[in-house]
Amino acid sequence: MSMQIVLISVLVVGGAGLIIGLLLGVAGKKFAVEVDEREERVREVLPGNNCGGCGYPGCDGAAAAVVKGEAPVTVCPVGGAACAKAIGEIMGQEVGDTVRMTAFVKCGGDCEKSKTDYAYTGVEDCTMVPFVPGGGPKRCNYGCMGYGSCVKACAFDAIHIVNGVAVVDKEACKACGACINVCPKHLIELVPYAGADYHVKCMSSDKGKTVMDACEIGCIGCKKCEKNCPSDAIKVENGVAHIDYSKCTNCGTCMEVCPRGTIQK
Repeated sequence: MSMQIVLISVLVVGGAGLIIGLLLGVAGKKFAVEVDEREERVREVLPGNNCGGCGYPGCDGAAAAVVKGEAPVTVCPVGGAACAKAIGEIMGQEVGDTVRMTAFVKCGGDCEKSKTDYAYTGVEDCTMVPFVPGGGPKRCNYGCMGYGSCVKACAFDAIHIVNGVAVVDKEACKACGACINVCPKHLIELVPYAGADYHVKCMSSDKGKTVMDACEIGCIGCKKCEKNCPSDAIKVENGVAHIDYSKCTNCGTCMEVCPRGTIQK
């Protein structure tokens, strides 16, 4: 091969590369999507867990939503008040008081208090158990199955199975909602971290006799808590008591009058 052919080949390849590079540069500028500088700053403030607790696809999605005005500056439950304040400063918005929340499992039917109908030896995953006979071995069809789907979903090691029931470590909980989304019995809810000392550890809607036959501390809907609450903060709906924490004064009357020990501190 002559030197002339080699030289021509190098020039052709180099020229083609130069032209392609120029075209890509022009196209990059022409079709570039402008990113609001605030979006990048908000993204830097967010904790980066990408847990989805905000309802958006990761921290990038949350930052974009805040800048577009589609989400409040308090969008991140994991970052809490400090994160909200920092985002508020970036967005030029006032941030009011934020209430820290924590997850709570509405079931106290552990291995000693709840009854079972048979021994289960199948797949230990809460999302699968509802498809087995009777909806699982527990006689109460509303109770925690204790196979830890919520534990696996939690990115903060804030929930564990203790004696057959999921229990939340409120200090570690970031209120991201992952455990709430995965629980097939919808047993987990967010409650105030502070100022909510009493909780109803049951959500069975069965009649009294059925409840008593299934669990020692199940709510029988007797309404003693409702009738004796001085602040009208507890109501019995669908056979089970519910506390309105915005009204509750933590007096403890509901726990004192509950004949089943369903309401606990």
